[in-house]
Amino acid sequence: MQRVKPTSSKTGELIAYSEAAIRNNISAVEYCRTSMAAISGCAAGILGLNGLLGFLFYFLSVFVLWLLVLMKSGTHWRKFFINRQSLLTNSFMGALCTYVLFWTFLYGMVHVY
Repeated sequence: MQRVKPTSSKTGELIAYSEAAIRNNISAVEYCRTSMAAISGCAAGILGLNGLLGFLFYFLSVFVLWLLVLMKSGTHWRKFFINRQSLLTNSFMGALCTYVLFWTFLYGMVHVY
């Protein structure tokens, strides 16, 4: 049984969200973010990025993924997500840890050993 969460919009009309569908969409975005963090961490390590340049690469990757998700959802993003900001900030620190793990591992494998 799916639960529907009603909210009101700025115009006063009632909008219903399916919790299961929203949870599934957020889970898919989180999977994409984790995968993006691993892949961009590998790229940063292989490219030999150091210090702030490596972190800037992560922020750029997060922003590009956010834009791609918004492009995929199109102009009707409200059908899939409650707000845009949560797409940018959800699991940001967890993905950062994944990024740093892959970044340092590949940097050590390619440039140190």
